[in-house]
Amino acid sequence: MSMWKGLHMTARAAHGIHVSSRFIHKHTRLCTRNISTSRPVQNDFFKDLENQFKAFREKAADAMPGSDWTPFEKNSSLPPERADIVIVGGGVVGWSIAYWLKQKEMIRDGVRVLVVERDPTYSQASTVLSAGGIRQQFSLPENIHLSMASADFMRNINEHLSVLNDDPVDLQFNHSGYLFLASEKVAHIMEENYSTQRYAGAKVSLLSPTQLKEKCPWINTDGVVLASYGLENEGWFDPWMLLNAFRRKAISMGVYQCFGEVTGFSYTTNTMTTAEGDKVDFRRIKYANVQMPNSLEYQPVECAIVVNAAGALSGKVAEMMGIGLGPKDTIAGIPLPVEPRKRFIYVVHCPNGPGLDTPFLVDYSGVYFRREGLGGNYIAGMSPEEEEEPETNNLEVDHQFFQNIWPHLAHRVPAFECLKVKSAWAGFYDYNTFDQNGIVGMHPLVNNMFFATGFSGHGLQHSPAVGRAMAELILDGGFKTLDLSAFSFKRIMTKEPILERNIV
Repeated sequence: MSMWKGLHMTARAAHGIHVSSRFIHKHTRLCTRNISTSRPVQNDFFKDLENQFKAFREKAADAMPGSDWTPFEKNSSLPPERADIVIVGGGVVGWSIAYWLKQKEMIRDGVRVLVVERDPTYSQASTVLSAGGIRQQFSLPENIHLSMASADFMRNINEHLSVLNDDPVDLQFNHSGYLFLASEKVAHIMEENYSTQRYAGAKVSLLSPTQLKEKCPWINTDGVVLASYGLENEGWFDPWMLLNAFRRKAISMGVYQCFGEVTGFSYTTNTMTTAEGDKVDFRRIKYANVQMPNSLEYQPVECAIVVNAAGALSGKVAEMMGIGLGPKDTIAGIPLPVEPRKRFIYVVHCPNGPGLDTPFLVDYSGVYFRREGLGGNYIAGMSPEEEEEPETNNLEVDHQFFQNIWPHLAHRVPAFECLKVKSAWAGFYDYNTFDQNGIVGMHPLVNNMFFATGFSGHGLQHSPAVGRAMAELILDGGFKTLDLSAFSFKRIMTKEPILERNIV
């Protein structure tokens, strides 16, 4: 207000000067011989006045319709007031979707995309706390094709995610493959999965215990009846490098980034009555409310579509729209079955352990390990039994849990009898309690909320292909390259799970 008042007073003064200009001019001419500084003072005055009017004209132009000017001070960290698509979750899946949406837009800035991430440091992000593996050894064709498409994307990543004047993307991809071990009890499942994988085009080979020993002399084949080894496009990579590459490229293409938390939605409701006389509420999101970190300040973002890619927290985001909170035995009463599950990863050191060509090994006991850089370091882990699931209110590591892992490691790799635990960390799975597979697509009662969640440990490796599929679904109205309709919310409504046939 003080700025406007100052400009108003200046304008009044300027008007008075204009009216009496003859007098001032005459007066100054008479006094020029006596006061030598009069003309410079006059010139400075008019010059300063003109600068003030120039600033006023620029401010007025900024305030015209179509500009972003506001009389209030802006918080630069706030998201924009409007976006076509708001993506809740800035993990690798969210940023992949953002990239593919911009990749598919027909004109520059044709689609305004905002990615909202609650963790500015990414210190608790599931993406960067994962083991970083990618494999094609699944039993469902959809998962196999997702892995194959994602591996192809990563193999040619700089054709997709390079940014002008930035360094090339290096995922530090290790192509040592996955090695699954099967006991007699589950060997038939491995054979059936192998047939499915080969039919889908994956390069996988089956190994007898003798062949396994020849390939991996350091392994104890006791109890192993069959092994399955990925010949190409399997291994592990740096999760942070992939996430940051998607993020960096998407931002360069015009995607908006905001660090904050979506705390609720504003929506409209239309009630319809079924033939049986039941009332059904259909909702449509109008605004997503984004709260800034460590602040009470929030910004409502007007949007046309919301993508729930919030990972382990996506169930809570869905509840904000009333999903799962309706009457039991109705669609509105079916929750999004995704919750956080904590997993521990231990870094161990064994100077005489397996060498540089060691694959990502998964034993039928459930224990896995892979190399971690050089110098005899490895990472290892195992999923707990259902009744032993740890608390998810923090990311603290249960170091005692390693005592469940070590006997299996030492049995399978005798050199690991002398290992030493160096460090450990914990991360969250976005665990789908219904069938442990991704949920991809629109909710039937909230027709502008799309899901890309519930991958239960597969999200990182499938993120390039899932992002493309989601962009197709949103912008094209259906899947074009990979048909992921089997992963829709419909299967949860009809209680028809699609399960992986695992050997562990």
